[in-house]
Amino acid sequence: MKHVVVDPVTRIEGHLRVEVQVDEASGKVQDAISSGTAWRGLELVMNDRDPRDAWAYIQRICGVCTTAHALASLRAVEDALGITIPKNAHYIRSIMAASQTIQDHVIHFYHLHALDWVSPLEALKADPIATAHLQSVVLQNYKLPFTGPAKIDTEAYPKEFPQAAPEYFDTFKKKIQAIVESGQLGIFAAQWWDHPDYQLLPPEVHLLAVTHYLEMLDKQREIVIPHVILGGKNPHPHYMVGGMPCSISLDDGNAPLNTARLNIVDRAINTTRSLVNNFYLPDVLAIGALYVQKGYVDGGGLSKERVLGFGDYPDEPFSGASDGSYFKNQLIRCNGVVENFGKGVAQAVYTELKSEDITSPEVLTEGVEHAWYEYPGHKSDESLHPWDGITSAKFAGPKEGTETDWKALNEQGKYSWLKTPKWRGKLCEVGPLARYIIIYTKAKKGVLGEPTWAEKMILDQIDAVSKVLKLQPEVWMPTMVGRTAVRALEAQVNSEMSRYFFDKLIANIKSGDTKVANTDKWDPKTWPKEAKGVGLYEAPRGALSHWIVIKNGKTANYQAIVPTTWNACPRDDKAGHGAYEQAMMDTKVKIPDKPLEIVKVVRSFDPCMACATHLYNAKGEKIKVVTTDPYTGTHVEE
Repeated sequence: MKHVVVDPVTRIEGHLRVEVQVDEASGKVQDAISSGTAWRGLELVMNDRDPRDAWAYIQRICGVCTTAHALASLRAVEDALGITIPKNAHYIRSIMAASQTIQDHVIHFYHLHALDWVSPLEALKADPIATAHLQSVVLQNYKLPFTGPAKIDTEAYPKEFPQAAPEYFDTFKKKIQAIVESGQLGIFAAQWWDHPDYQLLPPEVHLLAVTHYLEMLDKQREIVIPHVILGGKNPHPHYMVGGMPCSISLDDGNAPLNTARLNIVDRAINTTRSLVNNFYLPDVLAIGALYVQKGYVDGGGLSKERVLGFGDYPDEPFSGASDGSYFKNQLIRCNGVVENFGKGVAQAVYTELKSEDITSPEVLTEGVEHAWYEYPGHKSDESLHPWDGITSAKFAGPKEGTETDWKALNEQGKYSWLKTPKWRGKLCEVGPLARYIIIYTKAKKGVLGEPTWAEKMILDQIDAVSKVLKLQPEVWMPTMVGRTAVRALEAQVNSEMSRYFFDKLIANIKSGDTKVANTDKWDPKTWPKEAKGVGLYEAPRGALSHWIVIKNGKTANYQAIVPTTWNACPRDDKAGHGAYEQAMMDTKVKIPDKPLEIVKVVRSFDPCMACATHLYNAKGEKIKVVTTDPYTGTHVEE
């Protein structure tokens, strides 16, 4: 048995350490630990601040999924204060959300996950002529022709289309060759390029994918142009409680949102659709199909047992989640939990999540049994509802080693800066895969009802991929390959979602409505002395919830349960392992000294860990910086 440590898991947002016990004879992972190794404490930063400013502070949780946290925070405050935003604001927020989801998915595959699948060294063995032919084959076999209900096509022709010319791939091959020969691999450094998994794909697949990796470094920035126009900048675009700050005028050339700027948003949406349909989705399906054909259907872990979603994209403005309005007109109704999907859809069990479940202390809770926190006045294994949540750090150090040189974490004690979220005392996986499993199960169980256009598109996608892979959805979806593929499918749905809401925005403006903000309750004098709110959102990585308690016009408590908290959480003594840990335990390792399979399955979730914390006193002086992940690299112990 080998004890294998990867710390940090690179090419992710933040700091993550994983430890696994590998049976060298079988390659099976017998036990796994997932540890978030840094803490920011933004919940404490929010204390006693004006709730109207909450979105601006709290979206700094992350520099990648920026708008996700702002949107969930706005929804929490608006839920607490009973604010319904105008139609234009709702449509604009939806366009921005869809744009950010697509960019996040594209960056995840090409720049954070692709080099787990393909190698620049293998690309050098490729024939550019054969690669050009392969590009044509990929587009013929792996393009999915699904579109949304957009009524106006403002694009004369696809602006972004992969080249299938030998000269094109030869140029990129020479560029890659120069990088390799320089000895300065840069973005291609720090990988086990001699791992046998890189031999699974033909060299031409490697060259095609690495070429598109380099192309997307430039192209992905165009996807979030709507943030710059509608939100003023990116990352961390601007919002306001009650709506949006971008006033609309089709006559004033200096207005934040006018005809010229709407046209820029329109072009960005069309470009994004081309990038997803012609590059991203075909690339992922082509690589995934080869993996599945070779029997790689592991890494599903908790997705086979239990997944959770909140649902999203309400078609029209809503008053909040606490009163159930959020759930009434969603375009993607994945609000619920599916259990036992891995046993087949016939044995899967769907449980709906309603407003009373969200606000119930018996349904959604967080525990700190194995986290570096404590709940003063409560039992060590007690879990609390987020509105009652406590953020009180209690760092305990490693089981073996020192605070500056960790050898092994204490799986029996505390070992992570992440809490453990639970649904009715059980752990769940969240994310695009969870959303698709829930929609598919609801449809097959006959509880979905008439599908919305987005849900029909999801179901059509699943059927199409199942035919390509020649496998049932319950076989290919809850796997490492499925988790990666579904993100590409979801990017296609979101590219149509942004088009859909843009059309609604234009139609509403044409009707004469230019209102973008509801300021009726802007003045704190109109607020109740105490109020609670929750903001729900299906972020790129999964179900996101922000919780706020407002007292006397100030934030009295703020808690955020982010998707990576659900997925990367430490184990629970009663409920078992979290999604990362179970996925690692559902993965075989060929070479323990080079656990490519482990980092590949972890990165299939696209971890978004918290970044380092700097605390300051009232004079602006730095108090202390605590480094909790000083030991970097991979080390292996007998």
